[in-house]
Amino acid sequence: MGYNIVVVGATGNVGHEMLNILSERAFPIDKIAVLASRKSLGTEVSFGDKTLTTEDLDTFDFTGWDIALFAVGSDATKKYAPIAAKANCVVIDNSSLYRYDPDIPLIVPEVNPEAIHGYKNKNIIANPNCSTAQMVVALKPLHDRAKIKRVVVSTYQSVSGSGKAAIDSLWDETKAIYNPTASASQHYTKQIAFNVIPHIDVFMDSGDTKEEWKMVVETKKIIDKDIKVTATCVRVPVFVGHSESVNIEFEDFLDEDEARDILREAPGVMVIDKREDGGYVTPIECVGDFATFISRIRQDVTVENGLNLWCVSDNLRKGAALNAVQIAETLGRECLKKG
Repeated sequence: MGYNIVVVGATGNVGHEMLNILSERAFPIDKIAVLASRKSLGTEVSFGDKTLTTEDLDTFDFTGWDIALFAVGSDATKKYAPIAAKANCVVIDNSSLYRYDPDIPLIVPEVNPEAIHGYKNKNIIANPNCSTAQMVVALKPLHDRAKIKRVVVSTYQSVSGSGKAAIDSLWDETKAIYNPTASASQHYTKQIAFNVIPHIDVFMDSGDTKEEWKMVVETKKIIDKDIKVTATCVRVPVFVGHSESVNIEFEDFLDEDEARDILREAPGVMVIDKREDGGYVTPIECVGDFATFISRIRQDVTVENGLNLWCVSDNLRKGAALNAVQIAETLGRECLKKG
């Protein structure tokens, strides 16, 4: 017996990936509906070997549906998620709207699956920020062994994290450099083609950007409130795949070889770490994969009990759609138990 599933925002990048992953992982589905705004009403989307037609989110009745995967912005989520939740359809939300609500669980299934039971508070579960999701998958097994005191992370985030318009902008800007007569729309505050931009989301009074703040707060909520985190988030001219340089300071000594062994056994992690040319993973190699890849594991001798690592993942998958589907799988297995 399967579930009745709704994908909200099915025409967007993340919505497309949600449908792909539901099919790839053979999620038990009895019935599926794909929703979009009225401007995209009637658009056809693929689901496995089927073609589905989008329905109107504004008039959809969530009664009788088990799980709704939301891949729309915070404004639309704020309006429609409570409607779904009130109809007893559990919402798994990919926006930032509910991540910091203490009554709503923020879940990465490999890290804190036990928190799933908190969905009963409001019938809503939050999906973390893309940059946070892949990092905590790597941090949690190490934290369990040696307890993390502080994390310093620099991210190298692909343009797909900003949506289709940003992907188009990188493509157009790149073409325009080689063909000066071509026009190019600039999605970001500065040119992204052949450039890097140390600015993701809005600036806060502290000088941090909202993206950097998210990584701090979400890591504390998911793993341990006592972990100190400082982040610098950078947009890079890569279409898909986020990378992170992560420096970790532990309470206890953790040898790099033991850390490598721990991560090899960790769920959702793939270690590719050879000290030779090409013995590491880059963003282009992780596209379409479920795993979070870890490379460049090594001691940091400049601090007591320090370790460095390189972390790469498909941000449309583990950073968004895959994590949402994994939450749905955990919800079904631990709470709804229909299948």
